[in-house]
Amino acid sequence: MTLQQLHYAIVISETGSMNKAAELLYIAQPSLTSAVKELEKETGITIFNRSGKGVSLTADGTEFLTYARQVYQQYEALQERYTGGKVRKKFGVSAQHYSFAVKAFVELVRKFDTYDYEFAVRETRTAEVISDVNTMKSEIGILYLSDFNRQIMQKLFQTNHLEFHPLIHCGVYVYLWKGHPLAGNEKITFQELENFPCLTFEQGDRSSFYFAEEIFSTNDYSRVIKACDRSTMLNLMKGLNGYTFCSGIICDSLNGSDYAAVPLDDDSVMEIGYIKRKNVILSDLGKLYIQELEQYLNQK
Repeated sequence: MTLQQLHYAIVISETGSMNKAAELLYIAQPSLTSAVKELEKETGITIFNRSGKGVSLTADGTEFLTYARQVYQQYEALQERYTGGKVRKKFGVSAQHYSFAVKAFVELVRKFDTYDYEFAVRETRTAEVISDVNTMKSEIGILYLSDFNRQIMQKLFQTNHLEFHPLIHCGVYVYLWKGHPLAGNEKITFQELENFPCLTFEQGDRSSFYFAEEIFSTNDYSRVIKACDRSTMLNLMKGLNGYTFCSGIICDSLNGSDYAAVPLDDDSVMEIGYIKRKNVILSDLGKLYIQELEQYLNQK
């Protein structure tokens, strides 16, 4: 097993394609395929599932990549420190669809030369936030806990060798566009929302209520519309008078000023925080990102 093979496996897992990985690595695809087969033979596991649509990690591959990333990151750190080699530092964040998480990321990146760093921010499904941090594809994951999902999520964190660090506790708000009939209310009740479509983020066919990004996922809504990204969600709010539930912490500079967060007439609380791998110390970039998050949340 060589560091080069580990690097190959990491790039393949990030691109999801042998072709794309070969291009990035400046290697012929047959040579890359051969190197991966040799690695799988040596380790005695199948690291990747192959299909016509690309490649994906197996369960064994996911665990293997967790260790491979740690080893290769330490190698890069040694190379930069002791050989004078120029290594682009990497930092990634995976998050549920929170504009404040992206805002903090923007402020972090502004402080560094992107020629020297490789940054990545992924707004994605809850299960993928957990998976990304478990495999160290991302160093930090942003999500929320509530009385409903806390027990299940904490079990998932334990299974995936993760730890949760709270950032803020907040009430629940109704997020809608400013032209919505209820936008001027001081508070909004569930009864007042009955005639409007509830908007939720798609979590995949195999997800459960516990993975929902919107609190009250088990409520019986008269109309539900699912979206896959924040831009579509905002368009549905405006075009269909739809609404969703949120923390009340919204970023006008990213989402625009056409939307409002009105308190829900309910006592439920959301606990928003970040997850990271257990026994892994945050990098300097990770620490700075958390500082940006805390600073922005405290302002709000």
